[in-house]
Amino acid sequence: MLRVWSDILTAADQRQVTLLALLDMSSAFDCVDHDLLLQRLHIDFGLNDAPLEWICSFLSDRTYQLAYGGDLTHTYLLRYGVPQGSVLGPLLYALYTVEVCHVVERHGMHLHKLHLYANDSQICTNVTVSDITSA
Repeated sequence: MLRVWSDILTAADQRQVTLLALLDMSSAFDCVDHDLLLQRLHIDFGLNDAPLEWICSFLSDRTYQLAYGGDLTHTYLLRYGVPQGSVLGPLLYALYTVEVCHVVERHGMHLHKLHLYANDSQICTNVTVSDITSA
């Protein structure tokens, strides 16, 4: 956040305005599609064989069960999400969301204006007041 604030102040010193988009995904770690994550790890990052199988094993056969008023529900299979509280969970989430960087690049934005931290993303651009509409 300090980097974003510094960019805003620098732009103001140059008589520019800053357009800032913030994306804070609640429950983001719970939304990771296992099949899509494994596909990205294989295609985009070149994971094969044992490492990919290990991550697949890490994600598969996870279940959950709810307790309410002393009663338990059935056990359900988790098909989405990465384990929170693990060292690997945030890394897998970051690799899963790397596509955001590609979207930013395809729209002509500079990656140094994109700040990603876990499930929080910020992208900003600095323009003159006359260029706000096009930005």
